Amino acid sequence: MNFEALGLSPDLVKAVIDRGYTQPTPIQLKAVPLVLDGRDVLAAAQTGTGKTAAFVLPILQRLAFVGAARRGQVRTLVLTPTRELASQVHESVMDYGSHLDLYSTVVFGGVKAEPQIAALKQGVDTLVATPGRLLDLAQQGLVDFSALEVLVLDEADRMLDMGFIHDIERIISLLPENRQTLMFSATFSTEIRSLASQYLVDPACVEVTPANSTTALVEQIAYPVDGDRKTELLIHLLGEEQWSQALVFCRTKHGANRLTQELLNAGFTTAPIHGNKSQNARQRALDAFKGGDLQLLIATDIAARGLDIDQLPEVVNFDLPSVPEDYVHRIGRTGRAGATGRSHSLVSANDAPLLQGIEHLIQQDIPRVHVPGFEPTDRPPSPDDTELKSGAGDLPSKIRRPRPASRQRKRSGNGSSQARGNDVDSPKKTSSAA
Repeated sequence: MNFEALGLSPDLVKAVIDRGYTQPTPIQLKAVPLVLDGRDVLAAAQTGTGKTAAFVLPILQRLAFVGAARRGQVRTLVLTPTRELASQVHESVMDYGSHLDLYSTVVFGGVKAEPQIAALKQGVDTLVATPGRLLDLAQQGLVDFSALEVLVLDEADRMLDMGFIHDIERIISLLPENRQTLMFSATFSTEIRSLASQYLVDPACVEVTPANSTTALVEQIAYPVDGDRKTELLIHLLGEEQWSQALVFCRTKHGANRLTQELLNAGFTTAPIHGNKSQNARQRALDAFKGGDLQLLIATDIAARGLDIDQLPEVVNFDLPSVPEDYVHRIGRTGRAGATGRSHSLVSANDAPLLQGIEHLIQQDIPRVHVPGFEPTDRPPSPDDTELKSGAGDLPSKIRRPRPASRQRKRSGNGSSQARGNDVDSPKKTSSAA
């Protein structure tokens, strides 16, 4: 099936083809018709499966059916957990909407608010935002949600993990009840289903891959090595296998800074990207990496969430993640849009329990490759040592919130919405509010 068969307009199909795509992905095949039909949608899909286009394309078609937003109003809101993901989604909105007379902007913290406020005053068809900055602007009365038609919660599982639930609830309380709501998540966890039951009405559920599965396009390799020789092994692999570029994950910001310096000292073009870096510094590092000026980008999980890097060949787990689900998100940075990639995990004796947890989650064994000269000498901790270090006692249960009354509203189908006049001033299309 091609994109025309999904019911998309010629302008949208042309924009998709301009980006080099000819066939819809499974998530697009399932989600696009449902969104066009006005349904609320709860979708689970691995990163790199084309999920952004799965909601951006039908939303743009719906918005274009009526025309541009009135001055000061917002017609669609996309909430994302991180600045990087917000920028990526906004870039997709601009790309796919390049042949439409619609307006978009992005709002997040770490940069001056004035340009964002100016863009909002003009009126935007699509607003992509992180919860914190958006809530701050909304509480100042600088955002008009009265004409909002569509809400998208992107990477909803990560927003919950990052503690944004209270901000999300406050933002949703400001929105019209008569709206279409879409929720995209890597998994259908209990928490995600609970959130969906509060804010989605009779949602269509779409799942294109088993929960917590990894794509077959990514070759996964684990390298046993002593913990104090990880940097040495990474440098060896970089030289021996002549990697063109790699995204390297560290568990902490301090570890990312330290590894960056060690790799710079070894002669590699390298930059870190983590929460202590300013948004401008993070964007410069990402742009340099995308442009081929950096061979290595050293990232923490939070900073790397939502990074969309075309043709990224290698991902390195310098430190294994403490949460097994983060491994799935990490290696999903490669093997995207039909391309192949490789994931390399440097595994010390102390990392052995983490690797076992990852293999249990993804239901597959990760092949071990022993590199000559780097055979590990450390031994894994014994079960008794692990038990003594972990302490005793049960963890507290998660507090369950009372469920609010179900939201009832009318639906709109076929990508249409109630018509409003088009008396927009003529702001130029905003490529970014930052």
